[in-house]
Amino acid sequence: MNSDKVVCKVVRIGGASGFWGDSSVGAPQLVASGQVDYLAFDYLAELTMSILAAARMKRPELGYATDFVQVSMRAVLRDVAARGIRVVSNAGGVNPEGCAEALRALAEELGVRVKIAVVTGDDVMPQLAALRVQQPPVAELQSGAPLPAKVVTANAYLGALAIQAALDAGAQIVITGRCVDSAVTLGILMHEFGWRADEFDRLAGGSLAGHIIECGCQGTGGLHTDWQAVPDWAHIGYPIVECERDGSFTVTKPAGTGGLVAPQVVAEQMLYEIHDPAAYLLPDVVCDFTQVTMAQAGTHRVRVSGARGRPPTSSYKVSATVLDGYKTSAQLTIVGVQAVAKARRTGEAIFERVGELLAAQGLAPFSRTHLEVLAQKAAGGRWRRPGPWPRARRCCASPPAMRTSARWSCWRARSRPRALRSRRARPERAGAPASRR
Repeated sequence: MNSDKVVCKVVRIGGASGFWGDSSVGAPQLVASGQVDYLAFDYLAELTMSILAAARMKRPELGYATDFVQVSMRAVLRDVAARGIRVVSNAGGVNPEGCAEALRALAEELGVRVKIAVVTGDDVMPQLAALRVQQPPVAELQSGAPLPAKVVTANAYLGALAIQAALDAGAQIVITGRCVDSAVTLGILMHEFGWRADEFDRLAGGSLAGHIIECGCQGTGGLHTDWQAVPDWAHIGYPIVECERDGSFTVTKPAGTGGLVAPQVVAEQMLYEIHDPAAYLLPDVVCDFTQVTMAQAGTHRVRVSGARGRPPTSSYKVSATVLDGYKTSAQLTIVGVQAVAKARRTGEAIFERVGELLAAQGLAPFSRTHLEVLAQKAAGGRWRRPGPWPRARRCCASPPAMRTSARWSCWRARSRPRALRSRRARPERAGAPASRR
């Protein structure tokens, strides 16, 4: 009897966020549906790590996805606690302890008692000196360029084991720093089903489930090539995976919401950002999705199975943030005859003048500039003054706006936030870091 219950067990996980800045409706929609046991939040694109690093430089208590605490959890924390829904989120960014402290303060404010765990260990800044001199030295994942001199943050993409341990210890909410996007889901499944670290087929299935929901509504039609066929985008449903012990799962969404859950939609999300479907590199497993099958299993329900896995590599991928100068943008409305040409001349004059000012201060010139004239296609429309005027004249339907942007580097090396690889660094994905969102 007990054995049958274990075999038939289904764990329901809702993907409540696909990036920092995702809609505030995700978590409340999933909680209100009554169709989830867990909420999984993904916030950390590589660009987001740079934004969080800059925030922490200004205010040391920041560096995490504040929306997770002040928007999502403020909206659902009482219901989550009352219904026994557990939460796993990588909202910790470059300051997971700060995120947890803010969440504790919110729980106290709302009168909610909740057990919060923090996963750390992704910060490799203390190891950079050794990584610079090791043989071969750490290098940029794609270009092979050396590690820049002025690194602000460096974070390894961790896997699911620590998340599993936190849930095993009874945490109701788990906050991590940088981990692979799918790990927030895989850690839940390893905890619920007791999967071992060497059950690679199951780990691959759980990672695929996480990959399907990690981008939020992309998995319910937001990424679909035939987007015209996706109904009711305004009320699109956030994805839910109903997972089973063998690593298979069913993708669905809250009843009554918009969007589309169909094999072609799920297949497009499966292939999103994985580089090689036969060798998707993750810290816990190398996934092979080439034998995955998808079948419609009801209205807005797709059954997914067949993921295979093999042992992971011996290294981690690291995302590093480098301070690389400053960027400024300005916008100015230009009026008059031939306003478009006038706007371009004005922008070029601004660049020339500011360049001279920089030179006078002994500073380097802009490393990059961009001039854009907005609303120029609106020029030339007819406009008639109201009242008994004898004639109409042609003018701009709206005057064009000139926008300038410039980038200035305060030293010669112009390194961007990057992925680094060393003998101790295991790539999350084969070949290239994510450019998502």
